[in-house]
Amino acid sequence: MGEIAALAAAFVWALSSTIWQRVGQQIPAVILNLLKGAIALLMILATILILGKSLPALNPNILAMLLISGALGIGIGDTAFFIVLKYLGARRALLLETLSPPLTALLGFIFLQEKLSPIACTGILLTICGVAWVIAERTAETTLPSKHLWQGLGVSLLGQTAHAAGAVLSRAAFTQIDIDPLWTAALRLSGGMAVMLCFLNPKNLGTFQQVKAPKILGAIVLAAFLGTYLGIFLQQTSLKYAPAAIAQALSSTSPLFILPLAVLAGEKVSLRAVVGVVGAIGGIALLLGLK
Repeated sequence: MGEIAALAAAFVWALSSTIWQRVGQQIPAVILNLLKGAIALLMILATILILGKSLPALNPNILAMLLISGALGIGIGDTAFFIVLKYLGARRALLLETLSPPLTALLGFIFLQEKLSPIACTGILLTICGVAWVIAERTAETTLPSKHLWQGLGVSLLGQTAHAAGAVLSRAAFTQIDIDPLWTAALRLSGGMAVMLCFLNPKNLGTFQQVKAPKILGAIVLAAFLGTYLGIFLQQTSLKYAPAAIAQALSSTSPLFILPLAVLAGEKVSLRAVVGVVGAIGGIALLLGLK
């Protein structure tokens, strides 16, 4: 169940990323992240109410783990992802997401005592090389200003570290208590929104006027439903039933889904991009210990 949920999360994240890339050209990353978090949180709370899911008694340590997990993974990680979408586009942003499994494996080794085998270490190296191979590509269609490229890479590294830390904290909570993924998703979203509220200012608040446009609002609601409501629930399900590194690795296979979407959108996908994705996914397979 955990592995299937992780792959499903990767698919809905790929779909939603193509929507966020378009909307993100007009609305700041913090506002987008806050809106999608608020919409998804309302959807999750409504689902919990309809299904009658009760919140088990949580000790302060577990509650803190889940809130901090959301603050890192959603508040910082997702905001960074929206910034990278603007700088690098959906394809490159999702390819950079493949750096998250190695980081998660490393943090899992440090904090959860999950040992790294030689195969896993090889997988980490192959994943990083596959991503670097694609990111270093320069073509007429994808050449970016050097400043944007380096800013995107730096922000992405920050975001991936935050995502990895959030995943490990969620996994640590699941190992200590039997809690429904819907509740962990709600708590993580709450922690993430608390962080985002700290970054609001009069300048980005003024962009809320643009959200009133029916097309933009409809796109935000659809992307929030796919990428946040479904995506976070599926991610939390995968973290409940699978080790953190495995769940994060499979959740990062969005590039497999984004490439055909990019082709359908009229974007040219080079052989180099395909080879880079295959290499990165091969690294993930090794990280999972597949032969």
